[in-house]
Amino acid sequence: MLLRGAEDLPWLDLAVLAELEEDLGSPDIAWNFAQDYIRIWRRRRDALAAGLERGERSAALDAVISLRISAAMIGGLRLAHLAQTLHALIQEGDLERCVSLLPRVDDYGTATVHEIQHKYLARAEQSQAPAPFSAS
Repeated sequence: MLLRGAEDLPWLDLAVLAELEEDLGSPDIAWNFAQDYIRIWRRRRDALAAGLERGERSAALDAVISLRISAAMIGGLRLAHLAQTLHALIQEGDLERCVSLLPRVDDYGTATVHEIQHKYLARAEQSQAPAPFSAS
């Protein structure tokens, strides 16, 4: 099955966020990106569900690509892996299987958001300002 190995991946890889801070040259920008990710998460999930449930393959592909790329950018490795699996299934035309995986998308997305809030954003809130993050 395409989902094999997902359980071994972390919900959130903090090293990805540390690298994002470095690449952007500002922890503030990365912190804002994380907040935006949380704010938009449900919209991305709903767009995927709508495309799948209407049987609109192109809309489902657009939504799953957005979900996959954003999850990878934020360090949500398990969600990105699931989105990659969904992407493959959509390309194969197996929309029914994708619909059956929507509860898992919800679970993985919720867990990813929780990790962002409690393992990444919380440290910035404790210091009242985003500070450079070290994943080590």
